[in-house]
Amino acid sequence: MLQASRGTVKPSGNFNASADAEVLHKAMKGLGTDEGAILQLVTARSNAQRQEIKAAYKTLFGKDLIHDLKGELSGKFETLIVALMTPPISYDVTCLHDAIKGAGTNEKVLVEVLASRKPQQVKDIIAAYQKEYDRSLEADVCGDTSGHFQRLLVILLQVCLITIISNLYSALFKAGEQKFGTDEQSFVTILGNRSTEHLRKVFDAYMKLSGYQIEESIQRETSGCLRDLLLAVVKCARSVPAYFAETLYKSMKGAGTDDNTLIRVMVTRSEVDMLDIRAEFRRLFACSLHSTIKGDTSGDYCKALLLLCAGDDA
Repeated sequence: MLQASRGTVKPSGNFNASADAEVLHKAMKGLGTDEGAILQLVTARSNAQRQEIKAAYKTLFGKDLIHDLKGELSGKFETLIVALMTPPISYDVTCLHDAIKGAGTNEKVLVEVLASRKPQQVKDIIAAYQKEYDRSLEADVCGDTSGHFQRLLVILLQVCLITIISNLYSALFKAGEQKFGTDEQSFVTILGNRSTEHLRKVFDAYMKLSGYQIEESIQRETSGCLRDLLLAVVKCARSVPAYFAETLYKSMKGAGTDDNTLIRVMVTRSEVDMLDIRAEFRRLFACSLHSTIKGDTSGDYCKALLLLCAGDDA
């Protein structure tokens, strides 16, 4: 049975790709740009409908819509609108490629995308990455990372969902709390090769056996990028919406805003589980996602994010 979408962005009922393409063209032609018309339209269409609008725009005006949007918009608002106009798998592929290429690696993006996506999505990402860049995602990840962090990323890319193993929680306990030092390899292998349903049972058993939540042990026994990735895998196994609620909160709390993360999460979850993320945000942080975005951003960028949020849970 198909699950109803828990996203805030739904397909528009009376959809006409050509009419929408006309609206966007009118918003960009002549002097000045009607950013309000652009953000109202783009946030009120599903991603599949936006792809139809792109095709209609090309047919009607002989121009590339993304190219025109980039020429008319700027800054964070441009980044957000272009992200919304990109097919989901292509967007994930671009995010991963940008995280790996050049000097340094954006481990945060690798952690978020590979820990949170469903097995079929990971398969599609791997295939699309190969097609787009004529390179293996796994090879690029291996070339840019190392150690146990690299090993767990590679395991996640294999989409291994082994669900039957005896005394798994005992192995985890021995790997962490029960011995001096940490057998990081055991953490990596166990957490990387299990289905989410089985992992939840393992976490419960681990708690009964050790008296600790698995997150507490990971915090104590590991560090750096490996710790971040292990925690992301555990949190996503427990609740993907709660994981993203926390990710959004961290992107906005304190001085400055991590706009790249804010945009990435709002765009990729808007048609998936944004309603659940909003509920978890309210539960975990005693304030609404809407009010937090409003207090941390401004202008058309803020207006578009609030339309994606689509409601205040104050």
